[in-house]
Amino acid sequence: MGNHGDKPAPLSYAEVPTADPDPGEDTPRIGVSYVFATDDDDDEEEENQDQDRGEQREVRADWPEGERRRREDELPCAVYHRDECVYEKKSPSDTLAPEQLLQTCRPGDLLEFVAAGQYPHWAVYVGGSQVIHLHRAEVKSSYLGQASQGRRGRVVSELYRFRSLSPDVVVQKAMEQVGIAGRDLSWRNSECFAAWCKFGRREFKMGGELRIGKQPYRLKLLLPGKQCHVLEFQSLEDLIMERRRNDQIGKVAVIQELATHLNHDGGGRGGQKGH
Repeated sequence: MGNHGDKPAPLSYAEVPTADPDPGEDTPRIGVSYVFATDDDDDEEEENQDQDRGEQREVRADWPEGERRRREDELPCAVYHRDECVYEKKSPSDTLAPEQLLQTCRPGDLLEFVAAGQYPHWAVYVGGSQVIHLHRAEVKSSYLGQASQGRRGRVVSELYRFRSLSPDVVVQKAMEQVGIAGRDLSWRNSECFAAWCKFGRREFKMGGELRIGKQPYRLKLLLPGKQCHVLEFQSLEDLIMERRRNDQIGKVAVIQELATHLNHDGGGRGGQKGH
């Protein structure tokens, strides 16, 4: 996991994927550098909180097998723009069957459908059992159950810490995009589309930020044993692509990649602290 040798050349818009890739498909990984860190100075109170969260994350025997495997292999992480945390997923959260999810979501909510070994699929709930989502290179209106494709889901409106637009505006923005497809799309994947509808920020669009050599975004992966690993990116859309890839391959594979990268680099750049 990492840049071994020269960095890949910048992608043209024609080369940039505009829909969720199928599981197993390679995706571009650009603008990434690596920082290795260990959170070893947390105080006792935070340590107790971590223990409490660990107990809450205990896998229940009555969960479906796929849900148990997903929770065991989901990697907590946080995203920083310079020193500001703009996204945080502390631990795997509960998911619901589509019919249960319908009872909890509200128009304007962001939904995430997840399953072990698959890329997460995001959608905007617009009411009447309908969602708007980017699927197979087209923005579509679907019933929630159809969009889930049998996966369990959850409301993820609070993962990003940006100020949300009003629910009415979120729904309107999403519905106005229905039918956009192919080269007319402005988003790399379903998450970027849904988040753009929710927050209206250009960072979620392709080319929304100039890549000028600086890497103001950091993805902090929270590993077992209070270890962490930090990756740096030039843009939020690049970071989202990498985080989604990590979600798809799972915690075990990510840790294995990091170990290979550390060995390749002779131990990496240790001693730096994550945020």
